[in-house]
Order: sequence, then structure tokens, then C-alpha cells
Amino acid sequence: MSNIAVTTWSLEQTDRSDLLPAAAPEGEVRVVRAEIPSPEFSRYLYASVGQDIRWTDRLGWTYEQWRDRLAQPGVETWVAYDRGTPAGYVELTAGDDGVVEIEYFGLIPAFRGRRIGGHLLSYGTARAWDLAERWPGLAVTKRVWLHTCSKDGEHAMDNYLRRGFTLFDTKVEEERVVATPGPWPGAYPV
Repeated sequence: MSNIAVTTWSLEQTDRSDLLPAAAPEGEVRVVRAEIPSPEFSRYLYASVGQDIRWTDRLGWTYEQWRDRLAQPGVETWVAYDRGTPAGYVELTAGDDGVVEIEYFGLIPAFRGRRIGGHLLSYGTARAWDLAERWPGLAVTKRVWLHTCSKDGEHAMDNYLRRGFTLFDTKVEEERVVATPGPWPGAYPV
């Protein structure tokens, strides 16, 4: 198995006013919280969004691992729908002392390039800032952060910067090339 160099950038917002929202896309796009923890649905989103950008860390998770993860206080999944069809998602994770991570964010390949990503990131980031309002006992959000890497989509970094995130760390590491399940042949135009 071969290795590739992967650059990982960590970005943050340290004040709610840092968020620079994108305009809502045209059409019937809405973002809804998946309030009932569903391992099946969450795995579908993870595998569908990450199929072509090598998201593999959760593919081997059991049903119980998914269930336990989704049941943690301060873990939320917000899903973008385009005319009723899931287009992408944001997963938020509350950490210690008012820190919220945007742990996963992305669009299913067929929905990329339609201005949904900026809107979804704006919406998800706003929900990270008001997360404690939905979870009594959590500290008020003081910082929202995320990471992106050179394996992610070509517009990912620009989207984060345009939403008001600032870079605070960069790392380059060698990673083993891992086969991803990818879509079935002909599933979407390449």
C-alpha cells in the first residue's frame, strides 16, 4: 500500500460576529435538524458525502458505535434538502468549555456546485454558535472550529474563509492510501 502527503488546515471562529453568511441558494433548499438519532441515516450521509474524498474513518463502525455517538449530548446533525432530497449535512460536536467542532460537513457529489455548500455551512455554523440553547447544561459557545484537508473538495477552503473562519494551524502528514467504497459505476458524472 502506498502513502500520500495530506495537508490538514484547522480553522476557527472566536466570536459569533465572525460568521459571514452566504446567500441562500435559489430553489427549494432547506436545512433541518435530524432530531431522532438514526445510525442508518447518519451512516448514509457520511458514506454518500465522503465517497469520493476518502472519508473512511467511520466506515467500519458498528451500529452500536453510531448509536452511541449520536446519543452524546451536544452532537447534532443538520441536513440540507433540495426539493426533499438529502443534499449534504453538517455534524456538530460540543466539546469542553464552550468549544464546538464542525466535525463533518459536505455535500453529496451530485449537489456540489449549486451554491448549497455556502448556505449549509452558514446555517451549520450559526447552529454551532447557538448549540447551548438546545442543550441545557452545555457551556455557551465561545469558539467554533473545523478542519479541512487536501483530500477535500477544491472549493472547501475558500468556502470556510468566505464564511469568516481563520486559519490557526497547518500540518502535513503521510497517510496510507485507503481504498474507499466510492459510488457504484456510473452513479454520478465525474
